[in-house]
Amino acid sequence: MATRKPVRSKAFKAGLAMRKKVLGADYVERSFKNADPFSRPFQEYATECAWGMVWTRPGLSLRDRSLITLAQVIALNRPAEIRVHLRGAIRNGISKKELSELCLHSFLYCGGPASLDAFHIMKEALPALEAEYLAEKKKKRDRGAEAAARRAAHEEEQRRKEVIMEGAPSIWLQNKDFTQGVQFAL
Repeated sequence: MATRKPVRSKAFKAGLAMRKKVLGADYVERSFKNADPFSRPFQEYATECAWGMVWTRPGLSLRDRSLITLAQVIALNRPAEIRVHLRGAIRNGISKKELSELCLHSFLYCGGPASLDAFHIMKEALPALEAEYLAEKKKKRDRGAEAAARRAAHEEEQRRKEVIMEGAPSIWLQNKDFTQGVQFAL
């Protein structure tokens, strides 16, 4: 029996786009690829509800949402979620200094063990996450530079053709209504 591709809601599609923006497309695609029939419903639900109905709302910036979410998972002492949302915090522009301050502030309101665990997790995970993010940014920059170089080469080719056409003897052919014409170099 062939399996049908599920119909996705607008919230799921928006959530998938937001999740990829915050956590990175590779990470999100890996999460879905590694999901099995047991865990796939959770991936779909989290994408549709958390990412598609909450993270897409206009009331807070992505940066603020990342800080709030990190504070909450620190308070709950959820190391795996700290790692996930640390990835988003970096991508949303939160600095190491701000992360350190968040952990210190959490000590007051969440307790020492939760804050200390967050410090350790962040210290361990930050180098790899920052390197991954910088590599992704470089890859995007390189793709942009390659596209710009292709556009510039195309424009240069068009200019050369125009120069050749200007200096060459040519004929002008028009359609029978004299509304369109083409110049041919001889």
